[in-house]
Amino acid sequence: MKIGILSCSPKCYSTRRLKEAAEKRGHRVFVLNTLRLALNVEGDDPHLMYNGKTLSTYDAVIPRIGASITFYGLAVLRQFEQMGVSVLNPALGISRSRDKLHAMQILSRHDIGMPHTAFVRRKEDVLGAIQAVGGAPVIIKLLEGTQGVGVILADTAKVAQAIVETLQSTKQNVLIQKFVKESKGKDLRAFVVGDRVVGAMRRQAQGDEFRSNVHRGGSATAVKLTPEYEETAVRAAQILGLKVAGVDMLEGNDGPQVMEVNSSPGLEGIETSTRIDIAGLVIEELEKKVLFPEMDYRQRLTISAGFGVAEFTVANLPMLEGKKLRETNLMENRIQVLNIIRNKVPIPIPDGDTLIETGDKLICYGDLLHMRSMMESERKRQKKARRSKNSKKKDA
Repeated sequence: MKIGILSCSPKCYSTRRLKEAAEKRGHRVFVLNTLRLALNVEGDDPHLMYNGKTLSTYDAVIPRIGASITFYGLAVLRQFEQMGVSVLNPALGISRSRDKLHAMQILSRHDIGMPHTAFVRRKEDVLGAIQAVGGAPVIIKLLEGTQGVGVILADTAKVAQAIVETLQSTKQNVLIQKFVKESKGKDLRAFVVGDRVVGAMRRQAQGDEFRSNVHRGGSATAVKLTPEYEETAVRAAQILGLKVAGVDMLEGNDGPQVMEVNSSPGLEGIETSTRIDIAGLVIEELEKKVLFPEMDYRQRLTISAGFGVAEFTVANLPMLEGKKLRETNLMENRIQVLNIIRNKVPIPIPDGDTLIETGDKLICYGDLLHMRSMMESERKRQKKARRSKNSKKKDA
């Protein structure tokens, strides 16, 4: 294959290792400075220019886009996607992960453990937000900070309020986050490739420093994650749409707490601490992606008029509980179950003898008219459940 690595730092460890690993597997590799690429957006011939000349054809691209050039880097990556080039991590996944607030909003819908987080715009709301996450001390984070920059520990509510107001006065967007005391000064970095964790390390801060980033002097040691932490890391990466990711987690009393999902994780710390050829595993995953390119099934399957994709929670559809798929009227109504999510584990292409259980989620493709009636029934039950929950809160 002919592979392009999008990187403004060809001599950095990660870029060099990826290039070496790809060449070792017989591929031709070129490091392309992202900022030297220019887009030519045409309906019938989208292409890129590099140093003023039309870029030749590539089979695959590995994005190593720095946070400071996210906007332009994603535009370039989307152009490669338009040209039909396989990209290791898609532009949409990277975009989601770079916006910390957006990433947390997405993950929160999927039962991923995270520190309590608040986001406010008015200074009058800051103290209330601090109380909402459990009170001081709290962590204050810039939405676009990297490598520990823009992460501040505030010991008191007054100090936190002053910090937030100061940052907001400089037009910075900040998150207010619960401080997980039991994890002070240490965290876990799980390196996800495809559908598994290929390596993990525990990062420990130096002295009184609470930020454990290796770039800030922290140390890193290899660690074997428990199944719970591995599952959380893989699911977080997959939910955001990333094939390769560094998932940072705190070891909370309630289990793994995801802090951040890095779409362009560095290789030096993880390879040095684990002695694993992570770069080689990344290239192996890229090879799979070229052979079996992903498609946006929601877009592709809705080409047929009147058909689409929907997700249903069985708990809100009692008519399906305890039945085998063949015993339901789904097939009669032209609805095909593509996937069942049970206890966070997918059951792909379930057969007719698969029993539907209470906690299942069904990913379906079929007749929109019939699925709409199912969704309306589900929404009514969800509203009723929310009203009941809010009523209990008021009584408390």
